[in-house]
Amino acid sequence: MLLSGCGKKEEAAPQTAAPAAPAVVTGGETIRWRLASSFPKSLDTIYGAAETFAAKVKELSGGKFEISIHPGGELVPPFGVLDAVQQGTVECAHTAPYYFFGKDESFAMDCTIPFGLNSRQTTAWMFQGNGLKLLRELYAQYNIVNFPMGNTGAQMGGWYRKEIKSLADMNGLKMRIGGFGGRILAGIGGVPQNIPAGEIYQSLEKGTIDATEWIGPYDDQKLGINKVAGYYAYPAWWEGGPQLTLYVSDKAYNSLSSEYKAIIECASAFAHVDMQAKYDARNPTALKELVAGGTKLFRLPKDVMDAAFKFSQQHYAELSEKNPNWRKIYADYEVFRRDQHQWFRFAEAGFDSYMQAQKL
Repeated sequence: MLLSGCGKKEEAAPQTAAPAAPAVVTGGETIRWRLASSFPKSLDTIYGAAETFAAKVKELSGGKFEISIHPGGELVPPFGVLDAVQQGTVECAHTAPYYFFGKDESFAMDCTIPFGLNSRQTTAWMFQGNGLKLLRELYAQYNIVNFPMGNTGAQMGGWYRKEIKSLADMNGLKMRIGGFGGRILAGIGGVPQNIPAGEIYQSLEKGTIDATEWIGPYDDQKLGINKVAGYYAYPAWWEGGPQLTLYVSDKAYNSLSSEYKAIIECASAFAHVDMQAKYDARNPTALKELVAGGTKLFRLPKDVMDAAFKFSQQHYAELSEKNPNWRKIYADYEVFRRDQHQWFRFAEAGFDSYMQAQKL
């Protein structure tokens, strides 16, 4: 039996009928899996998406399918989850795929690339475009089945010890920046550092790095970054809509019944929507609190944005020449991005720009 609404169209119930209970699997074997997260337990948004997923899997299976959640470093290092799933050390993982661009730059398109799609556009490409199909082909090379499972929305542009006033200020700047964005940062003079979330505060406090980015106000405040860096930039040109992903070992996935496979699909989709909603609901209050506490907001200068955009487009063209996986996926991604931004320019941006100018 499938989750109501996640596999077949339901007939409308009579108005006098009581609300139906959630459909669950009533038979089947008991299964226990482990999920390795790339994130610390303290971040109830991004780490919490895995907990939301596991809770929904348990609910829909009538308690027969349980998945234990393990924070980064407990079972495997935060950046070791792909290898762990590929090798079958754990059945599944929750991560930001751009962490693994060193294996293949194409992984970044399962998360975000600089000047890429926003969160809604990414979801559209994955579920209604060719994104999921193309990325499934990539992950098959790593014995992994992937499911979109969360998005942070557009992120902030990082924390700095001093305001960035021009492109010259980026020269030699040691910045913690996740995934593929670091390569573009290096192209405009910065020095990228790939550091897990749990080590950001100490690295800034000790002066190991000059700046950092993580996600946005709610999570950044939880990590205490505002206590060691006073300037907060926007926007993150490298993360316009970062998607998180559930990795499942293909061996473990293929051993499941069709009902349990449907539960994985539906539960991950539920967690995908829930995570974005949490960020959108919590970030506004957190930003107000940060500013009230002395954080100074500034917009990244246009020459920084222009230099990063120019270098990113050149780099993507170079990758298309030498990486067959990138060439195949990016060709589709690029067309989808062009059409999406043309459409959003009129409807979404038109509405948003008007509303943001009003006194509400």
